Amino acid sequence: MTIGLTVSAACAATGAMAVLVLKSRARIALFRAKHLSLTGHVRLAKRIASLVPYYEYDEHRFFRSDDPPADVARRRREGFLRLAQDFSERFARTRAVTAQIESGVSDLQFTNAYRVPFQYSRFVSSHVGTGSFLKSSSGVTVTDLDGNTFYDVAGSYGANLLGYDFYKECIARGSTLVSGLGPVLGAYHPVVAYNVQRLRAISGLDEVSFHMSGTEAVMQAVRLARYHTGRTHIVRFCGAYHGWSGEVQPGIGNPINPRETYTLEELSEHTLHILRTRRDIACVLVNPLQALHPNSAAPGDSSLVADRGGAQFDRIAYTDWLGRLCAVCSERDIVLVFDEVFVGFRLAPGGAREYFGVQPDLVVYGKTLGGGLPVGVLCGSHTLMRRSRADRPIDVCFARGTFNAHPYVMGAMHEFLRHLESPEIQRLYSRLDEVWNARASGLNRLLAAEGLPVRVANLQSIWTICYTRPSRYNWMLQFYMRPKDWR
Repeated sequence: MTIGLTVSAACAATGAMAVLVLKSRARIALFRAKHLSLTGHVRLAKRIASLVPYYEYDEHRFFRSDDPPADVARRRREGFLRLAQDFSERFARTRAVTAQIESGVSDLQFTNAYRVPFQYSRFVSSHVGTGSFLKSSSGVTVTDLDGNTFYDVAGSYGANLLGYDFYKECIARGSTLVSGLGPVLGAYHPVVAYNVQRLRAISGLDEVSFHMSGTEAVMQAVRLARYHTGRTHIVRFCGAYHGWSGEVQPGIGNPINPRETYTLEELSEHTLHILRTRRDIACVLVNPLQALHPNSAAPGDSSLVADRGGAQFDRIAYTDWLGRLCAVCSERDIVLVFDEVFVGFRLAPGGAREYFGVQPDLVVYGKTLGGGLPVGVLCGSHTLMRRSRADRPIDVCFARGTFNAHPYVMGAMHEFLRHLESPEIQRLYSRLDEVWNARASGLNRLLAAEGLPVRVANLQSIWTICYTRPSRYNWMLQFYMRPKDWR
């Protein structure tokens, strides 16, 4: 009996050791598939963020945080004070109205607080705080409450693809189309039939569902992938943005740690190994914008803060990556999701799938597709878009929204999609790479000729700023651009 117990204990210990070895190998494989930056290790980044205490620089240290020579600190201070005077004179009313309502708008408080590194924030906001009100737009320009007109290089977070006048026309004509029905919800206006037809052709997929934002549409894509695969985990890539829902935005900014989300390195063989070997992955989310800056955060305010020197688009390399990623997903029955909320309709008439020659299982659109109004759209195959099971009728995948397919949104979308078919737009698409690459190259030649430590990188009309020299003050560029009529 003693021998039997000993043998049993040995077998149990051996089994436990085998399980431990297998788990250790799996954890090591996951670690190798993560990007080495903190962006690639979202839980660690969140822990570190929780430990960083608040501190700020006084006026003396504000201009000397990198211990520069005295004459450099003096020139910084003189330039900053001239800029502050310019802001005070040119943007007085806009800044005053912004200050008046800021305490009552939490979104405004958050964006203003994190426009610059926190150590500099209070001093900046007290001298060159930016206004957040505009009174009109025209083409690619906007005008503030003081009458200053700016080139809107931000493009309404990517929604402005064809100029503001175009979207005003989409809204006006679309509203006229659906005015007879008005804001009736729960039924569809006839324009939806055209929208569905066009979206099926653009996506190369069978079915469409309408939502009120890109975030909602991505949430639905993830839910459907889990429903049909029976798996729990999703894969997103380091630095990619897929909206602010909890599962796709882990790390800093999310109060919880999503335990069923893998943040992996893009363009990595280790990542492909994870996809080939794990059995718990339901879907992979791809934001094609990452082609411009793989494994880094998207262009935006942060691109004017960080010393981004490595942004560069390599179409051949990224096309090859997407092809290999698609092949592995197909092999392992993992749902491949293209999140084209930002890049959709910028790269080609058929979006990223046409531009890169890779067909995903699900595609998400938003922003510009709404013709100036808020929208999210999910396109997919008949199989993946199905929300119920014929043999188990109570086992459903619920998704619905009160304002989905709102008549006025559908009307503006109809006008946007109709315009995409025009010969004029088709001619623009045929030369996009040639035109925008030439513009970026030309600007970089001018910047180099002037000896400025700034360059641009582009994915067609999507640009980001690169700094050729590191500095703690590169973020100041966004403020110096304002008086030069760039917003």
